Amino acid sequence: MMNVILMMQPEGQDANPLMSFLPLLLIVVVFYFFMIRPQMKRQKEVKKFRESLAKNDKVVTTGGIYGKVVEVKETTVVLEIAKDVQIKVDKNGIVKDLSDAQPQR
Repeated sequence: MMNVILMMQPEGQDANPLMSFLPLLLIVVVFYFFMIRPQMKRQKEVKKFRESLAKNDKVVTTGGIYGKVVEVKETTVVLEIAKDVQIKVDKNGIVKDLSDAQPQR
């Protein structure tokens, strides 16, 4: 048993605590740059989009309802989903803008 322990650590050298935490530190850095940072950037873009909603914008809700913005209030938006059919939707329920989207065939 003593030989196994001695083989793991070379004689006269103490294990560097920084080297034992280096892999964990690298994992945290990778998660930040590949997952957390892009998610924060997307959230900023969505917030900016929702704040810039204007009348006659074509949008899609989280429920998949396509409509045109008729009125924008502080926390809600009134959408026209068909001729003379309007619904009130929370701004957080608006997902994307279809103004510059190509029409589907």
